[in-house]
Amino acid sequence: MNLIINTIKIAVEAIYFCILAPSKLPIMKKILNIFLFFIYTLSFSQQIEWVKPPHWFTDMKYNQIEVIVKGKNIAHAQFHIKERDIHLKKVSHEQNLNYVYLTLELEKAKAGVFDIQYILEGKKYTFPYEIKPKKKHSNGIQGLNPSDLIYLITPDRFSNGDENNDAFTDMEEKTIHRDSIVMRHGGDIQGVINHLDYIKDLGVTATWLNPIEENNQDFQSYHGYGITDFFLIDKRLGTMEEYREYVTKSHKKGLKVVKDVVYNHPGKGHWAALEVPDPSWFNDQITTNYRVTAKFDPYAAQYDQNKVSNGWFDIPGMPDFNQNNPHVANYLTQYSLWWIEEFGIDAYRVDTFAYPNQDFMWKMMNIIQHEYPNFTIFGEVWATGEATQAYYSKNRKGTQEYIKTVGMTDFELQYAMMDTCNEEFGWNTGISKIYYTLSWDWLYDEPMKNVVFMGNHDIERFHHSIKKDIDCNKMMTAFTLTTRGIPQLYYGDEILFDYSGHHGEIRADFPGGWKNDPQDKSKETGRTSEENAYFNYLKTLAHWRKNNPEIANGKLVQFIPEDYVYVYFRISKTGKTIMVAINSHKEDSKKVNTQRFKEILSKFKTGTDVTTHKAFDISNEIIISPKTALVLELE
Repeated sequence: MNLIINTIKIAVEAIYFCILAPSKLPIMKKILNIFLFFIYTLSFSQQIEWVKPPHWFTDMKYNQIEVIVKGKNIAHAQFHIKERDIHLKKVSHEQNLNYVYLTLELEKAKAGVFDIQYILEGKKYTFPYEIKPKKKHSNGIQGLNPSDLIYLITPDRFSNGDENNDAFTDMEEKTIHRDSIVMRHGGDIQGVINHLDYIKDLGVTATWLNPIEENNQDFQSYHGYGITDFFLIDKRLGTMEEYREYVTKSHKKGLKVVKDVVYNHPGKGHWAALEVPDPSWFNDQITTNYRVTAKFDPYAAQYDQNKVSNGWFDIPGMPDFNQNNPHVANYLTQYSLWWIEEFGIDAYRVDTFAYPNQDFMWKMMNIIQHEYPNFTIFGEVWATGEATQAYYSKNRKGTQEYIKTVGMTDFELQYAMMDTCNEEFGWNTGISKIYYTLSWDWLYDEPMKNVVFMGNHDIERFHHSIKKDIDCNKMMTAFTLTTRGIPQLYYGDEILFDYSGHHGEIRADFPGGWKNDPQDKSKETGRTSEENAYFNYLKTLAHWRKNNPEIANGKLVQFIPEDYVYVYFRISKTGKTIMVAINSHKEDSKKVNTQRFKEILSKFKTGTDVTTHKAFDISNEIIISPKTALVLELE
């Protein structure tokens, strides 16, 4: 009904404008033609509320799709497609007769709009469906590799680039309140676009936004993880075209794009939660135990396994998808492919990776990899132990034609970095924990795919967790940017955000992202001297790393820490080598006998620190100041 009213309004305004401005008549004719098309469509398809996915593409390897059609009693309809190149293979429905599933074979489909006809209660109707040409993305689907540096952003808290989209009366949360940690603050995609040069200047090579799909929830919708429409941008963040602009401009600036995806649950305002197609779309309403170890525990009780696999993250806010339902599996798989093809993004970060049905997860990821071989997927497994992370990184379900492993967000290494700063050195404490954590990499098939981070949107800011010790922060920054894997920053960490407590506090507004903010921390003049000192240190290392991709992709050799000092090397295939020597002692300098490392150092005589450009004689010994990391290019 709203569509009809809005269409009539457009037509009336067009006629009125023609009377006032005859010279604009050709333009108005086009508008009126569009109006007539809508009237034609509406007259034949008033039974249809929506279809998902909203369109598909030619020349896809995944060329049999399942279109969900929503309309009153639509399951009673008889469907027909005259288009010769499109075959309606199957029509099915579940318990709710207001939904129907149309299986379309599109192997020979040509680009264009075709009619789907149906008869309901003796009347004939039709509605259009579009097949778009497969896109030739200018930079291709690039994927990620260890030479990248990811910058994670919570869009609502980063920058308000368009105040016109701050609030809408037809959304559950109708206003913004920057003084509330749980309400929306008004940040958006345009704000991110406005800061792409700032992000690039930092030395970053990829951006990752927390989910940008519609989150029409009545509470804490700002974080994005309660999706209510998987095929639509939340209009408070922007439009589909603004997201396309963000992707296009990012690629032109040499920045890859990571999208956050959620397969475990939608928000409670999702259409399937409000009017369920079938009870089997969601698991029974019990709260998960969050113990993902139960999925592989050889002694696990069935009760515990069921609870972690089928329990809800939040009752009633996040219903738990049942991916064993084939229609749910198709819906989520098509969602995954649709965003990649529509926008040309480069990677997915998968939220709550361990919780969805793993047979579904690996089957879906194989489909993605088959369609886009260069595409990267990494998952969030926030659990206890290196073995837990490694278990979920491997395809154990027998569908190994295209993808065998994915990267993990490396929480265990993040814990070890915090303990390096907060614990005294010992056999298995302090910086020794970094060594031991990496020694478990044999559990992974491809540990270089793991994402290494000091902070993200779910944990207290790293600077706070180490008691605002800037020297230790710099020390762990050097480690993050030189160890194995793909490093990731969280917005604001470059200016020493030190928030803790509620998630809404951790995800604080970036100063300068809003008009009339007293400081603009994206500019040197808006930062304190301490913030600039750290910012420049990070920037120097990030740009050095960006200019030396062969090191980031090189072999890692580590030595057991001794007397607070941890030493490791990165060695490229061409022999280019760096030495990283970290002294974790809080007060004392350490003299390190370099003869211990002669298996690598025998070819080199000097090392130059990449941040200070100071040269060191490494033939016999080096002296490292307290709480310092030396990153030495060897010669």
